[in-house]
Amino acid sequence: MKFARLTAVGVILFTALWIGSGYLRSSTPTPPPARMSEAERPPFRVLVENVKVETHARRLALTGRTQSDQRVLVSARTNGIVKRLAVKRGAVVQPGDLIAELSDEAREAKVAEAKARLSQRAAELDARQQLAQRGNFPTLNLEQLRAEKEAAEASLASAEAELARTRITAPISGIVNELPVEMGQGVQMGATIADLIAPDPMLAVTEVPERRLAGLRLGDPATLKLVTGETREGRISFIARRPSGQTRTYRVDVTFANGDGAIADGIAAEVLLTLAPVAASRVPRSALTFSPEGQLGLRIVDEGNIVRFRPVELVDDETTHLWVTGLEQGMRLITRGQDFIREGQKVEPVTSVEALAKP
Repeated sequence: MKFARLTAVGVILFTALWIGSGYLRSSTPTPPPARMSEAERPPFRVLVENVKVETHARRLALTGRTQSDQRVLVSARTNGIVKRLAVKRGAVVQPGDLIAELSDEAREAKVAEAKARLSQRAAELDARQQLAQRGNFPTLNLEQLRAEKEAAEASLASAEAELARTRITAPISGIVNELPVEMGQGVQMGATIADLIAPDPMLAVTEVPERRLAGLRLGDPATLKLVTGETREGRISFIARRPSGQTRTYRVDVTFANGDGAIADGIAAEVLLTLAPVAASRVPRSALTFSPEGQLGLRIVDEGNIVRFRPVELVDDETTHLWVTGLEQGMRLITRGQDFIREGQKVEPVTSVEALAKP
């Protein structure tokens, strides 16, 4: 019994010593592995390419619509009843072609009356002049007769002009787009008789933001891509000097040939304007980044392989690349790895993907 107690006490003491030795060993701190200093680290490897600055003709893509360069609403110049329509909708007319004719309303009779009165005044003046030459008529009275003849001439001209107003003719070359009157319809002075549209040349009308206006010049080339699938070439013929009140954009007209009349008025089109060329660089779209202040730019490597930030401005947009200004010829542009470095950091620039992947 006494031996069993001694054995139990021995086991307890051994266990206590074993557990205590574990605490003693754990209290001795294990020194951490030495950290590599920044100077001893190998520089981060980035892929670079040399910047090329070249002249680039910028293109601005806008939406617009076609519009006739000339559109005239032909109006009645006198009252009357439409007694003849000489054209139909869609007819092609030339200047002076008859469109419609109004009723006479005794206008021809007034012309005949004015002619008779003029003939009478002319005969009276001629007879009095012969008498005056023989001394049988006072020469002072001849002035009154001349005035009466001139008044008769004016009355005849007025009557003929009123008669001519019954014939409504085309003022321009074009196509009759609308003919809102019918035979026998009474019209008042100023009523619309026909709507004429000149198909050649045509305009493509678009709106340009004010920040892009400085690059446009009269006569600059433009390309039109119509929703019908057709493509036309034209030139800028008008740039507004005042903006639209709602959008603060400026109207720009592009004139293009439409001799065949195939392009109708009001067709939607994409207008590609070629702006004044500028010195720019073509860079990958993925190379763009932002500075800590939120400024758009690119990261480059200077002569000492130090990373620098270079702010740029967008000039033109392509599918995979962008044209920007703000870079100089020969700069080393970082195209891969720019998102894992910071300004002022030293890097190892390489010029091939194979070199970038090496351990």
